Amino acid sequence: MTTHPTTVASTGLFAALPSAGRERLTILAKDVSFPAGTRIFEEGDRADRFWVIQAGSVVLDTSVPGPRPVGLEVLRPGDLLGCSWLFPPYAWHLGAEAQGDVRAQEFDATIVRALSRADPGFGEALARHVAQILGHRLQSARIRLLDLYGPPGIGRTL
Repeated sequence: MTTHPTTVASTGLFAALPSAGRERLTILAKDVSFPAGTRIFEEGDRADRFWVIQAGSVVLDTSVPGPRPVGLEVLRPGDLLGCSWLFPPYAWHLGAEAQGDVRAQEFDATIVRALSRADPGFGEALARHVAQILGHRLQSARIRLLDLYGPPGIGRTL
């Protein structure tokens, strides 16, 4: 697998990091792809990596009674896929499925957590950025679930 630092470095995650940490993280990027319909991860499984989407889209979903998970949010190029890797117990809180063919940059969570411990400035910037994403995703999930299960007109559609 090869890396493309200029593509990765232009995303919101990398823009939020100090330059030295950004450079170290960029070196770790591995190109991966997921064909349409691929389950990238399942809710409850071990969260040991994360991705920055380069092309395509991914649906974050959650298990509810019924035959299929419910889609909560669609992630697009430049978005961070996976946040559960940063905080114990390192288990996915949601599931993820490729909507179409997806290309992404993949990062090993254990290595990135070690970088965060070794460089507190990098670690704080990374944690703050991921926390902002989590706040946004929590709000999106709340709205989506209200849309599905709340009184009519409360939420809004994906």
